Amino acid sequence: MQKNFTVAIDGPSGAGKSTIARRLAAHFGGVYVDTGALYRAAAVYIKNSGVSPENEGEISRIFSESPPEIDLRQGPDGQNVFLNGSDVTREIRLPEISTLTSKIAQSPAVRAFLLDAQRQSATSAPFAVLDGRDIGTVVLPGATVKIFLTASAEARAERRTAELLAQGVSVRYEDILSDNIARDTRDAVRTTAAPGAYIVDTSALSFDESFDKILSEVLRVREKA
Repeated sequence: MQKNFTVAIDGPSGAGKSTIARRLAAHFGGVYVDTGALYRAAAVYIKNSGVSPENEGEISRIFSESPPEIDLRQGPDGQNVFLNGSDVTREIRLPEISTLTSKIAQSPAVRAFLLDAQRQSATSAPFAVLDGRDIGTVVLPGATVKIFLTASAEARAERRTAELLAQGVSVRYEDILSDNIARDTRDAVRTTAAPGAYIVDTSALSFDESFDKILSEVLRVREKA
């Protein structure tokens, strides 16, 4: 196998990218990098700074003058996200942060700040899995395997609602669905599969079925690497 085997998983919010990526990394004893969590933490930082997501000048200023410290740490229950020393793992999954993340994700200042961190993470271990937006097209265009994971807005809303309710967060399916549709419209360009990507629609698939399809593709490429 080549020195650095990287798997890039793209797709819209709620398609199951993070869950699949975590299990895939664990299966191969590799590193999992939740790039979406990095962007969400950046969104929390901008919110806490009181800066408008439309004010690129101010966003650039705060990231230049006092850049945030964002850490992904493995805990007993999975990956935890820390922003300037505070655990924001639950906060970054709130609907309002999801909406804000979509708005600031195209900020040149935010993208430049996080790009190097993502690429360095990809080469930190022999096997790395990165999931998020633009992974196979911008962050890791040379990834060993590119996966595009998608699902209907309704299926994604059902999954995210169940996930948040299980975490004790009070949400409504209708609100999550509305947010998904709005984000899909804003992010239409960013939810395009990278050239050569293996596309998996999970709308009618169970988690195990989705994982098995992706695992088979990774194993196929891995045998040839």
